[in-house]
Amino acid sequence: MIELYFWPTPNGLKVKLFLEEAQLPYRVVLVNLGKGEQLAPAFLAIAPNNRIPAIVDREPADGGPPLPLFESGAILWYLAEKTGRFMPRGRARVEVLTWLFWQMAGLGPMAGQNGHFRVYAPQPIPYAIERYTRETHRLYGVLNKRLARREFIAGEYSIADMACYPWIVPHAAHGQDLDEFPHLRRWFEAIRARPATMRVYAGVEDTYAPQRQALSAEARRVLFGSMAG
Repeated sequence: MIELYFWPTPNGLKVKLFLEEAQLPYRVVLVNLGKGEQLAPAFLAIAPNNRIPAIVDREPADGGPPLPLFESGAILWYLAEKTGRFMPRGRARVEVLTWLFWQMAGLGPMAGQNGHFRVYAPQPIPYAIERYTRETHRLYGVLNKRLARREFIAGEYSIADMACYPWIVPHAAHGQDLDEFPHLRRWFEAIRARPATMRVYAGVEDTYAPQRQALSAEARRVLFGSMAG
C-alpha cells in the first residue's frame, strides 16, 4: 500500500497519474495547502520541505520499515524502479531521466512562476508576467520539437510524459495556445484520452482557475507569506 500525500497541483497530479497507470493500491491523504496542513509536524516528518506530493511506501522492496519519499521527480523514479513500469532500459532510460530532470528544473519552475504572477499575485507585475510567459512559450517549443518524430517524449509512454503533462494542462492560464505547437497538442490529446488520465483529472480541468476565486487572504498568507498581502 502506498500512502499519497496529495493536493491537486501539477506536481501532485503527476504522481497520481503513475499510481493509476500502474494500478498500484494506494490511499490518498489530502494535504490542504490553503489551510497550512503542509506545515503540520506529522507531514514535515515525511516531507521536510513542506511541499506536496509525498508518499510513504508501506511495503518497500527491501522488506524494511515504511519508506517516506518527497519530491515528485524522485517519487516517479522510485515507483518506476520498484514496479519495472514506465522506465525503459538502455539509451531510452537515459532519455527518460534527462527529460524528467528537464521538467523538474525547467518546465515546472517556469510554468509555476507563470501561474503565480498571472493568478495569485496581489497585483499585476507586467515584467514578471511577460518574462515567465515568454519562457514558458520557449519551453513549449522545446517539447514540441522533441515530439515531432516521437509518439511520446522518449518513444514509449514513460514517467517523463507523466511529469510533463500536468504542467501543460493549465496552458490557457499560462497564456499559451497549443495550436502554435502541433506536435505538443497531438501528444497532449493522446495522454488526455488515456483512461488513467481521465480518472485522475475527473473534476480537475484546470488547476488554477478554481482557486482564483476560492483563495482567501488567510490562504494567501499561508501559501506565500508576507508577500501575498
